[in-house]
Amino acid sequence: MNKHAIYHILDTPYAYAKDIDTLSVTLRAAKNDIKICNIHYKSRYDWENSFNIKKMKIKDTNNLFDFFSTDISIERNRYRYFFELIDNEGNRFFLDERGLRGEEIRRKEATAFQYPYIAKPDVYNEEKWLQEAIVYQIFVDRFCNGDKSNDPENVAKWGSEVNETSMFGGDIQGIINKLDYLEDLGVNLLYLTPIFKSSSNHKYNTADYYKIDSQLGNIENVKELVKKCHDKNIKVVFDAVFNHSGADFFAFEDVLLNQEKSKYKDWYFIDSFPVNLEEVNYYTFADNVATMPKFNTHNEEVKNYLLNVAKYWIDEMGIDGWRLDVCDEVDHSFWRDFKKAVKNHKKEAIVIGEIMHEASSFLKGDQLDGIMNYPFKGALVDFFGNRTIDAKMFSEILSINRNIYMDSITRQMWNLIGSHDTQRFLTECGEKIERMKLAIVFQFTYIGVPYIYYGDEVGLNGGEEPQSRKCMIWNQENQNNELLNFYKKFILIRKNNKVLVYGTFKVLYCKGNNIVFEREYKNKKVIVAINNDYESSIISIRINAEVQDIFTLESSFIGTKMYLGPMEFKLYRIVG
Repeated sequence: MNKHAIYHILDTPYAYAKDIDTLSVTLRAAKNDIKICNIHYKSRYDWENSFNIKKMKIKDTNNLFDFFSTDISIERNRYRYFFELIDNEGNRFFLDERGLRGEEIRRKEATAFQYPYIAKPDVYNEEKWLQEAIVYQIFVDRFCNGDKSNDPENVAKWGSEVNETSMFGGDIQGIINKLDYLEDLGVNLLYLTPIFKSSSNHKYNTADYYKIDSQLGNIENVKELVKKCHDKNIKVVFDAVFNHSGADFFAFEDVLLNQEKSKYKDWYFIDSFPVNLEEVNYYTFADNVATMPKFNTHNEEVKNYLLNVAKYWIDEMGIDGWRLDVCDEVDHSFWRDFKKAVKNHKKEAIVIGEIMHEASSFLKGDQLDGIMNYPFKGALVDFFGNRTIDAKMFSEILSINRNIYMDSITRQMWNLIGSHDTQRFLTECGEKIERMKLAIVFQFTYIGVPYIYYGDEVGLNGGEEPQSRKCMIWNQENQNNELLNFYKKFILIRKNNKVLVYGTFKVLYCKGNNIVFEREYKNKKVIVAINNDYESSIISIRINAEVQDIFTLESSFIGTKMYLGPMEFKLYRIVG
């Protein structure tokens, strides 16, 4: 037994309250090292009765580790437990809070792990509607110009070349005009980039958090949009830029005017006075971005101001949540208060963070409901897009990403393959549509929320920003209708197969450029097989079951081999 690989702590995702009556417990061990993993458990105040014993199952695995998991329940929800491990040679070890050892520890009950109490406020309440969502991101200035009267000066011709300052006149009315298109596509959650008053085309330098930017419309337009979306069962999420304001925000303007005497000087991180836009002698978004001074969210006035903004738009518009810009550079305490404020005003509203890396400290249930899953995007770009990794490494990256969060959080991650801050996927894969299709197959059959960046569905390309922010293609002759129909088909498959939403994930085969995995939920199984190669593949895999092709509805029997043509995928429903 590789003792160095054995790991368990009393924290997510290794021990957490699944609900008020259930404790989810996970133990990590070296891959293929443990034959039997049992958990011994009982009430932490029970000193008379024997421990209950339950065999733990492998819920996930990767190149290095197996993750054994189970759920346990005890009356009054006060837990004491330890682990019994038997390796392949029959050697028996025990793990408790004193560590791993070979001696029997049943009688040393005081050293068992203790999860003292499941309190209702500590239970993370997952959002089922989010887990079943299909996200569609809209960069408002580039989606559709529905109202010429609010166009900015020197508006660019729709579809012309973009640069850092281009404005094309996309607006809220344009989104309203295209709601039938979005409904027909099948998406049910719109995420809008910022719509508040701002001097830029991207609107991430907010001048007024209580005003809709006049170039995008007015408050009545937004109310109409939200209402019509809700009538079509489409949720709406706004973008919150609370890490920083614009330099033309009233508080920072006062600092520029009154300098050390400004009552708002502590709203920001000022290095020295006089504050100077040219020298940028203050903390900003990124490095020395003069137009984006960073908020001091530890300041109570700043915190209360921003929390009131969040509550106002939920109350005023009935929006369904917030996406939080650069949220990993804002303190955890602020986000805990933010989530409470949001949930108190709309219980089912969601809080999603823009974090481009591992984010376990934000995803313990007390701050965020999920993040934009950039590690997922990176893995799909490298495997399907530019082919710099093989299936084994691809699977390893995703396994690491899966096993650092609660299962419910993993199901709520926004699994994007492109965004306004990255190259579009079609560009990442050298305009090879067949590669993008396989990425879409994986995106819609994997754990988490599929996420479409506007225009991807019709073949819009684009490199690094601002090229990733091109105008939406509305001329049907210029749209890739094959790709659009492909998206529609997979959105429908996702909606009609809850196993793809709630099911467990298990890799069955992972070699070269081939990956086969299984999703299982309530005794229903779906097998997804992908050949990310321009050569045919014969995959040796033991299925031994009657299957039905989800596309053709044809039935067949798969024994120990599966054939996949070049760049081919298969979706099978197990029927026997």
